[in-house]
Amino acid sequence: MAELRCRKAGEAKKEEEDAASEVDHQHHPEDVTRDEDHPDGDTEPTGIVEETHTDSVGTSTEQTGTGAGDADGPSPTGTEEDGEQTTAKSSQKNSKSVLLQRVVKVFIGCLAAVTCGMMYAVYLSTYHERKFWFSSRQELEREITFQGGSGLYYYYYKHMLFASSFERGVYELTRDNRTVSGQTINAVEQLSLYPELLSSLLYKLSGSQDAIEPVYFYIGVVFGLQAVYVTALFICSWVMSGTWVAGMLAVAWYIINRPDTTKVDYAIPLRDNWALPYFSCQVAALTGFLSNSISSATEMFCYLLMSVTTFTFIVMWEHSHYVLFVQGVAILLLDCFDLVPARKMADIHKVYLSSLLLAYVLQYQRPSLLSCPLLSLLIASQLARYLQQNMKMGPLVARLMKIVLHLYLVFTTGITFNYVVKKIIPANQNDFILKFLEVKFGLNTTTEFIPNLLLCEEGFQSPGQDFFLRLTQASVLPFYVLVLLVCLISTMQTIYRRLSGERLKGSVRMEDGRIGERPEVIYHVLHTLLFGALAMLFQGTKYLWTPYVCAFTAFGVCSPELWMTVFRWIRLKSVHPVVLALILSTAVPTIIGFSLWREYFPRVLSELTEVQEFYDPDTVELMNWIKSQAPLAAVFAGSPALLGTVKLCTGWPVTSLPLYTDLSLLQRSESTYQVYAMRSAEDVYKLLTAQKSSYVIIEEELCNEMSPVRGCRIKDLLDYANGHVVYDQGEMYTFSKHGRFCHEIKMNYSPYTNYFTRVFWNRSYHVYRVNSVISFQY
Repeated sequence: MAELRCRKAGEAKKEEEDAASEVDHQHHPEDVTRDEDHPDGDTEPTGIVEETHTDSVGTSTEQTGTGAGDADGPSPTGTEEDGEQTTAKSSQKNSKSVLLQRVVKVFIGCLAAVTCGMMYAVYLSTYHERKFWFSSRQELEREITFQGGSGLYYYYYKHMLFASSFERGVYELTRDNRTVSGQTINAVEQLSLYPELLSSLLYKLSGSQDAIEPVYFYIGVVFGLQAVYVTALFICSWVMSGTWVAGMLAVAWYIINRPDTTKVDYAIPLRDNWALPYFSCQVAALTGFLSNSISSATEMFCYLLMSVTTFTFIVMWEHSHYVLFVQGVAILLLDCFDLVPARKMADIHKVYLSSLLLAYVLQYQRPSLLSCPLLSLLIASQLARYLQQNMKMGPLVARLMKIVLHLYLVFTTGITFNYVVKKIIPANQNDFILKFLEVKFGLNTTTEFIPNLLLCEEGFQSPGQDFFLRLTQASVLPFYVLVLLVCLISTMQTIYRRLSGERLKGSVRMEDGRIGERPEVIYHVLHTLLFGALAMLFQGTKYLWTPYVCAFTAFGVCSPELWMTVFRWIRLKSVHPVVLALILSTAVPTIIGFSLWREYFPRVLSELTEVQEFYDPDTVELMNWIKSQAPLAAVFAGSPALLGTVKLCTGWPVTSLPLYTDLSLLQRSESTYQVYAMRSAEDVYKLLTAQKSSYVIIEEELCNEMSPVRGCRIKDLLDYANGHVVYDQGEMYTFSKHGRFCHEIKMNYSPYTNYFTRVFWNRSYHVYRVNSVISFQY
């Protein structure tokens, strides 16, 4: 019986303990959850068992007690509930404080970004006023300041303002027969006049006619876009580094290296100045979209911003799809090495395809968009991915071979698709571009004028030593090389681990020292490498590379993760690496910023205070003569850059335009340039009358061009193309039975006076009327 009682007492005690355990689990559900999350752990489960045991003892005591607990004090269960409430309140307060800190940090960063953009716009406006004395000049003198033939775009802006309605103005531009003699062109499509259409519409809708002059509104919009440009660079560097100090350093480097980052100083209406700010916003949105440490709402915002800016970039600039093609190659490499989720890759491809489709519809079904390399790359990559569904599986060597095969499939399929499209839909005579590239890379030689003229253009030449010297003096190039090396080596390590089958972490901590595992950093490494290679070949593409060099370098020197990556490599133990990384990521940019401020801030102030003078009285005199003396039906021939100014200031038809992407216009320019060649008066007369020219303008600068480098002067290129070059013992001489036309016609003797009559001249220009009736005088 005693044994039975003991057994019953033990069973009762066990039931009480089980009941206490259930109550404890109800009071402490997080302990159960932690135990499930760490099934193999040792420390946390032990603590849970001890705590559960203590609580169960207290509970059984409470159940078997006679009420003494109520008299002595509160029960243990009530104490636990109060403790949990206190813990919940403290954690809620901590989360609120963290959220508040984040909001303050984001607010300060956004305020700094907007401030930098606005200050840069004010700086550009002040510098432009000081350089050209813009406000004190007449309208004609203001228009002449648009250099390099860029004033042609402003002419169409004026045309839209004087049109009876917006629809009527667009109709007239799409059927323009008053620009190029003997041709009716769609100026909106051929010249990408969407910026002028939008700015003129905005000028009218905003009611700015009584508040601001049209030219100031136009310039203000361009300067405002430049503010957006530097703001996007600020945000891009800020997102990657986590500190807005990097954004300020990027903007400082951008402004200091302004001759190599933007063309807005001397040619405001150029398409680059309208389009590249949108590309900068697209890169910033893509940077945020590729990041693994953003919320779903932020990712959706970046996706929408990327979609809008990609479409706008394609519409604003006819060469934008080439830029996006290079970006697409970088995205393709990210996908090949499995560094970006397939879902994000599909979203990026949707952005590209939808933007191209919408631009094709909006731009009057432009054939060049169907034959562009970007579309070929997208279709080829989709087809190759379908054929290689197991590309991202297998051992290291097998995956490398699959990647090589994948790239081979992509580029061969893309080239084939592009070739077929060009055969089905003939593009605008792009063969001369291929011939130019062959000559550029030494695969062929030619005596033709157009390829050699393009080779001699500054934008198509390789950058000189002064370009690298300027970047080095501003300290951006040395730091860029160091940052690029660290990120590139870390990226190669990440690629090796990924191909070896190791899974990447969802988010990389600073303590890990693996900056190359962040997809947005890997993208910018590839971005700067690809565009840097282009900049080494063509100087004009430096405006696509240098701004992102500034942003990428600023991110590197301000990022603790980059310093932590270096310390992990060298296995630093004497000093705590995290603390040292935080110190250096603050001290280094501070030292750089102080040195830049001491060296370049006085220069920037001197640019705004010193008096500059831009005055071209000969051009002003020429334009006034044309407006007052030339007939309304007159057609002017001359160099393309000068004809752009003639069209802007007078509105008279011209024989050619300053465009280097249209073969027919380049051929017309070649015919006009024959006035500087060794051709007979009869030959030049036939060429000019074929273009329905009424007057021809001869420039003294081109006729008497003196250059230390022979071979790139206009008359040298013409002599080479016309076969008037003789080589004797390694020396080049020019020979022809006719003298140089621009010299001979000034002698005012027959047969030149039979075909041409001089009607105007000054120190820089000679204007001759092309006689409609030939008078033979001897």
